[in-house]
Amino acid sequence: MNKAVAIQYDKKLPAPFITARGRGFLAERLLKIAEDHDIPVVEDDLLSETLYIMEPGEYIPEEVYGIVAEILVFIKETQDLV
Repeated sequence: MNKAVAIQYDKKLPAPFITARGRGFLAERLLKIAEDHDIPVVEDDLLSETLYIMEPGEYIPEEVYGIVAEILVFIKETQDLV
Protein backbone atom coordinates (compact mmCIF):
# COMPACT_ATOMS: atom_id res chain seq x y z
CA MET A 1 0.00 0.00 0.00
CA ASN A 2 1.63 3.25 -1.07
CA LYS A 3 -1.06 5.63 0.23
CA ALA A 4 -3.01 5.66 3.48
CA VAL A 5 -5.88 7.83 4.66
CA ALA A 6 -7.22 7.92 8.21
CA ILE A 7 -10.84 8.84 8.81
CA GLN A 8 -12.83 9.46 11.94
CA TYR A 9 -16.55 9.35 12.55
CA ASP A 10 -18.33 11.32 15.25
CA LYS A 11 -22.10 10.89 15.23
CA LYS A 12 -22.47 14.53 16.30
CA LEU A 13 -20.96 15.65 12.99
CA PRO A 14 -22.58 15.49 9.55
CA ALA A 15 -20.09 13.01 8.04
CA PRO A 16 -16.82 11.17 8.65
CA PHE A 17 -13.77 13.34 8.08
CA ILE A 18 -10.13 12.93 7.10
CA THR A 19 -7.77 12.98 10.08
CA ALA A 20 -4.48 12.13 8.36
CA ARG A 21 -3.03 11.01 5.06
CA GLY A 22 0.33 9.91 3.83
CA ARG A 23 2.25 8.34 0.99
CA GLY A 24 5.28 6.08 1.10
CA PHE A 25 7.01 6.29 4.47
CA LEU A 26 4.17 8.36 5.96
CA ALA A 27 1.63 5.76 4.83
CA GLU A 28 3.69 3.05 6.51
CA ARG A 29 3.86 5.20 9.66
CA LEU A 30 0.06 5.65 9.70
CA LEU A 31 -0.39 1.89 9.37
CA LYS A 32 2.07 1.28 12.22
CA ILE A 33 0.24 3.76 14.45
CA ALA A 34 -3.07 2.06 13.64
CA GLU A 35 -1.58 -1.34 14.45
CA ASP A 36 -0.06 -0.11 17.72
CA HIS A 37 -3.45 1.25 18.83
CA ASP A 38 -5.61 -1.63 17.56
CA ILE A 39 -7.26 0.64 15.01
CA PRO A 40 -8.83 -1.40 12.20
CA VAL A 41 -7.31 -1.02 8.74
CA VAL A 42 -9.21 -1.64 5.51
CA GLU A 43 -7.33 -1.83 2.24
CA ASP A 44 -9.24 -0.26 -0.66
CA ASP A 45 -7.05 1.33 -3.33
CA LEU A 46 -9.88 3.11 -5.14
CA LEU A 47 -11.24 4.61 -1.91
CA SER A 48 -7.80 5.70 -0.73
CA GLU A 49 -7.15 7.36 -4.12
CA THR A 50 -10.45 9.24 -3.82
CA LEU A 51 -9.83 10.36 -0.24
CA TYR A 52 -6.10 11.06 -0.58
CA ILE A 53 -6.69 14.27 -2.54
CA MET A 54 -8.58 15.71 0.41
CA GLU A 55 -7.09 17.70 3.26
CA PRO A 56 -7.21 16.60 6.90
CA GLY A 57 -10.30 18.09 8.51
CA GLU A 58 -12.43 17.84 5.36
CA TYR A 59 -15.56 15.71 5.38
CA ILE A 60 -15.55 12.74 3.04
CA PRO A 61 -17.43 13.39 -0.23
CA GLU A 62 -21.01 12.15 -0.60
CA GLU A 63 -19.97 9.85 -3.44
CA VAL A 64 -18.17 7.55 -0.96
CA TYR A 65 -20.73 7.63 1.88
CA GLY A 66 -21.99 4.16 0.97
CA ILE A 67 -18.64 2.34 0.99
CA VAL A 68 -17.44 4.20 4.10
CA ALA A 69 -20.69 3.34 5.89
CA GLU A 70 -20.22 -0.34 4.99
CA ILE A 71 -16.66 -0.23 6.34
CA LEU A 72 -17.74 1.46 9.58
CA VAL A 73 -20.54 -1.08 10.10
CA PHE A 74 -18.12 -3.95 9.45
CA ILE A 75 -15.62 -2.53 11.95
CA LYS A 76 -18.35 -2.01 14.57
CA GLU A 77 -19.63 -5.57 14.14
CA THR A 78 -16.11 -6.98 14.29
CA GLN A 79 -15.30 -5.05 17.48
CA ASP A 80 -18.57 -6.16 19.10
CA LEU A 81 -17.46 -9.79 18.63
CA VAL A 82 -14.29 -9.26 20.67
